[in-house]
Amino acid sequence: MTSFSSRPSDFVRKADPRDLIREAYRIDGITSSDCRTIFLDWSLGDIGGLSPKEAITGLLACYGADAPDHPMTHVLRAGLEPPPKPRRRGGYKARPRD
Repeated sequence: MTSFSSRPSDFVRKADPRDLIREAYRIDGITSSDCRTIFLDWSLGDIGGLSPKEAITGLLACYGADAPDHPMTHVLRAGLEPPPKPRRRGGYKARPRD
């Protein structure tokens, strides 16, 4: 287990006020699925007026450098990727015509 500071910086306290991300890094044997669930919960909470990109970047700088292979590091990196372009999945134009 990687040891993380028991007193996070002001930025980290602002970006992760409920310590969800910090605690995820401290859980032994946590899975990617668990990390995605924690990330979703974190993203729905208050991040101190920061943009999600700023918060994720700061949390990666704080925790990700010490644990580059941790599942939460992978989830945070994925959170920085742009969403896929929307594709048409149905509707009038997708239906076969006679």
